Amino acid sequence: MKQLLFIQTGTGTDIHGQNITKASVRAVEDAIHSNSMPGIEGIPSENSTEMDVHVKLAVPLDRQQVQTKEIEEVIPYGTVNVEVTEGGMATSNGIILEEDHDKNDLMYIVNAAVEVRH
Repeated sequence: MKQLLFIQTGTGTDIHGQNITKASVRAVEDAIHSNSMPGIEGIPSENSTEMDVHVKLAVPLDRQQVQTKEIEEVIPYGTVNVEVTEGGMATSNGIILEEDHDKNDLMYIVNAAVEVRH
């Protein structure tokens, strides 16, 4: 088994449009952009493709609509595996804006855990 380098969590929201992939991408970006990984410097760049990245998404609705390729594109290195599970939150955004393609008044909140092994 590869050594666990780090686990980082993040939260992403799509307030209008009910786009679960957009909320998921934002959650992953929140996770990977708010950490410091000094130990990763010891990994030669030619070995960065040997990193395994597991992304776990807790999604409130429309799990089958998560475009995992878009999630994978957010991760700059390694082999990426995306797991979509039940979780997160769907709550009212208070208003339906047709110009933002709202289907209803829900905002989607997604939680992400990004785990990196080498």
